[in-house]
Amino acid sequence: VFNTIIQIMPSVDRLHRLFCFYTCTGGKLFAGMYTGRSGTAYRKGNESMEQRKENQAGEVVRADAVANCQKKTDGVLYRQLNADEIDRTLFAHFIRHQNVTLCHRRVNGAWVIREDPFIDDWTEEDYRILVDCLKNTVRTGGFVYGAFVDGVLKGFTSVEAELFGGDNRYLDLSCIHVSEDMRGRKIGQTLFRAAADWAAQRGAGKLYISAHSAVETQAFYRAMGCVEAQEYNKEHVEKEPYDCQLEYSKGISKTVMK
Repeated sequence: VFNTIIQIMPSVDRLHRLFCFYTCTGGKLFAGMYTGRSGTAYRKGNESMEQRKENQAGEVVRADAVANCQKKTDGVLYRQLNADEIDRTLFAHFIRHQNVTLCHRRVNGAWVIREDPFIDDWTEEDYRILVDCLKNTVRTGGFVYGAFVDGVLKGFTSVEAELFGGDNRYLDLSCIHVSEDMRGRKIGQTLFRAAADWAAQRGAGKLYISAHSAVETQAFYRAMGCVEAQEYNKEHVEKEPYDCQLEYSKGISKTVMK
């Protein structure tokens, strides 16, 4: 039974409720430079750079092929979104509403469950920020994928394009949400797997998730196979101190091996 008390949350926690830490970045998709001391070394460096570019381009093509494949399951159409169609009207029938009673909190180095009741929802300003962020994700080479029922958006996920975390090769699962009226139909699972497949094709070793701490949300991620991140992203932690920092590699490693 959910407590209907609305808790006034600090601004940092409220932003966390909106995007599970959604980053609006404008970084380059691929960056790097080779410099050689001799002409021969420089030519070899150029060849290796060209080969890397070809490999990266191949990864992009494979990822786009995965993402652009539409599929319909149990009356839900899944497809990639482009920047031009992402606007406020796209979310006209999306219901963010979530009753939260219990949350995970880290206390003295251990995770505990505590009561922290509130109602999570989005304002018009939140939707404006969401639209800007999702557009930015697409325009910077990232992935935005939607679930539609009768032509209406009822779920979406996004993955940022920039790798981070050194050997962990993380890509950031910047958001995943399902409309309240469509929860329990495994839409979230399908969206998550699509995000993992896209990340794998882009060369990621793992998905990184700065995740909402509600027990229901954490149960979803754990059921998908997520575990506590081996390496915490400092920016995520500073901006969203109540988030649980998770990673997912099981499905990604299998996809890469294929």
